[in-house]
Amino acid sequence: MTEFIYTPPNAPLVVLYSDDHIVVADKPSGLLSVPGKGEDRDDCFINRLRDVFPDILLVHRLDLDTSGVMIFGRNKAAQGFLGQQFEKRLTKKIYLARVWGEVAENAGRVDLPLVVDWPNRPRQHVNFETGKPSVTDWRVLKRGGGETRMKLTPLTGRSHQLRVHMQSIGHVILGDPLYADGPARDFERLMLHADSLKIRHPESGAAMSFSAACPF
Repeated sequence: MTEFIYTPPNAPLVVLYSDDHIVVADKPSGLLSVPGKGEDRDDCFINRLRDVFPDILLVHRLDLDTSGVMIFGRNKAAQGFLGQQFEKRLTKKIYLARVWGEVAENAGRVDLPLVVDWPNRPRQHVNFETGKPSVTDWRVLKRGGGETRMKLTPLTGRSHQLRVHMQSIGHVILGDPLYADGPARDFERLMLHADSLKIRHPESGAAMSFSAACPF
């Protein structure tokens, strides 16, 4: 197996919203959410944001290859309040994806338990004995040219959930370096984008929704 060389993109910082309690920004594909192991993986999204907002704290993550909306707290109270919303599944997250093949049905649900595939980590896989409950709703937006544009709504937040669930129904996400092969893998990036996120503000309690333009 060829060793992965981390080459973070030279992309401009896109802040979607900020106030005294939260920062919402658009993570580019190819950039780690948090530092990895080794000095060569210190360049990451949270560190770039800390150059502007030194007080930000991590709430959730996006995969290296996934782009889109991420939210951060600016104090411990905000971090805890937002973290509870993710843990209790009170947030609403919508992703956009391009998948291999033309999906026959118009909408559906994948309910398959997931767990890390230890011999092949960081890959995850379906396991009915040790897997954690994982549920994804999906809807077709457009078909054509041997692929399908999908709206994906995860009801749980497992690692690689959308990627494995799409693979499980025979429609792997295009450009996926872990789960796609052949022509489905031959794309410039993973075609998965965190399009929008709805939360309640940690100070006011008001419902707020944030979105980031899809780059594909």
